[in-house]
Amino acid sequence: MAAPGYGKQSAPEQLPRSAADFSHLPAREAYLASLIDHLPDGAAMDVKTLAAYQPHYGQMACRTVLNNLSTAGHLRRVRERLESRNCRWVFRTYFSRTPRSDAWWNRFLMTGEASTSGAPDPPRERTLNRTPPASAAYAALSGLGLADARLALSAADCTALEPLAAEWLARGATPALFTAALTAGLPPDGVHSPAAFTRRRLLDKMPPERPLPGPPTARIVECTDCRTPCRTPALLGGLCRACRGTPQAAPPLRRLSPAIVRAHAARARQAMITSPRS
Repeated sequence: MAAPGYGKQSAPEQLPRSAADFSHLPAREAYLASLIDHLPDGAAMDVKTLAAYQPHYGQMACRTVLNNLSTAGHLRRVRERLESRNCRWVFRTYFSRTPRSDAWWNRFLMTGEASTSGAPDPPRERTLNRTPPASAAYAALSGLGLADARLALSAADCTALEPLAAEWLARGATPALFTAALTAGLPPDGVHSPAAFTRRRLLDKMPPERPLPGPPTARIVECTDCRTPCRTPALLGGLCRACRGTPQAAPPLRRLSPAIVRAHAARARQAMITSPRS
């Protein structure tokens, strides 16, 4: 296993395993891809470790295989910054036995979303002659009278106070905590106006706002081969331009003048005349 936070990370939304998962790959790539696929998350999968996992291929072959698997859409290497006190950076390899396009990997690595289409809405039950169910805030208010009769509220009171109760629940208060906070320490001589008293308590005892979620995890994509950090759109098949190679223009043809051509021909004829015959 790699150090905590490092190593293999399984990509989301993969198809179930089957015998044909890597049938589109050459034998060497299919063999090592199957080996990686069965490694647990967090396992080391660097070139040196992969070469030690199996007896067939050395480090150079494993490096070539990782590049080919990246080009085939099965993996991407990234650096991720953990939002901790010391902002530690970790190095991870996302692996998918289901081959993905560059667009899929770019979207996932930049936004964390695996697909653009959301899950279908759950089927709704048909209801006949039924009113919509009450919200959690409304139910919490209506339950106060059951916990203590001195805070019995009418339907109109619950509707008017529902936004304040909803804010309590949005700030993390559970229905049990909500009821306990509002019914604790009631005046012994009774409550003359349950609605006004409840409103005052809802305002005075409002829980603190929940902290906003931290910024998304910083993620830098690396070239699978040279490990150079790159912008995600700059990688094709997980390889930077230098590693995937750029087509080089053919050298321009050198055109010889007729005089030079005749001089070359004359020298060739003279060499044939003067050369000894076997």
